Amino acid sequence: MRFKDKRVVILGGNAGIGAAAARLFADEGARLALTGRNRETLDLVAQDVCAIAVRADMGDLAESRAAIERIAQELGGIDVLFVNAGVGGFAMVSDVTEEFWDGIHQVNLRGAFFAMQAALPHLNDGGSIVVTGSIGSVAAVPGNVAYAAAKAGLRAVARIVGKELLPRKIRVNMVSPGPTDTEIFKRDASAADIAGMRKMLSGVVPLGRMGQSEEIARAALFLASDDASFINGVDLFVDGGCLEL
Repeated sequence: MRFKDKRVVILGGNAGIGAAAARLFADEGARLALTGRNRETLDLVAQDVCAIAVRADMGDLAESRAAIERIAQELGGIDVLFVNAGVGGFAMVSDVTEEFWDGIHQVNLRGAFFAMQAALPHLNDGGSIVVTGSIGSVAAVPGNVAYAAAKAGLRAVARIVGKELLPRKIRVNMVSPGPTDTEIFKRDASAADIAGMRKMLSGVVPLGRMGQSEEIARAALFLASDDASFINGVDLFVDGGCLEL
């Protein structure tokens, strides 16, 4: 019960890592609020964990700010902010269009930064921010240039926000998944493509498999909790050894 009566906000809590984190936070006594773009999946998760649900696209700054303001009022403040919402996409350098680049950065970098900024007045001193990054920010993966650039920028943002929040004793850390079996790589893909992607991604992980959403979520909860009270500004790779071995 590390989060008993703590007010926890998950941006992007309707699927994958965010939904797994919502269930784990709820199991540990948190008072939860979730955002997400898909109303149907958002409501399902919110009902499951008894959370406030506000449909919002983090790429739409007005929507995102309004959602955070509403949530902060309903919860009476924020103790933990988990900035998890994101979009994916692969394209080789020669195929990247301005629209493709902007679509990824609008959510993963611009949206994430301004969501954190909007939450700052509502975060309680001594609280915690956890941001979902990616090992792609430091791994040179062909076809990943737009996504990797956004996550690398977000990594810098998290460290600088953490430095600026030292006087308020708000810790800011990042959890960076390796290949993880979430919806982000399955969208608009056939069953055969998904199976092939799983096989390929499992082959690059030293542990021989993809990670699961709950495994990433458990790391996020650790960073958000008092168990990590002397950890600040880290980028924790949860990748089955991809970068380490």
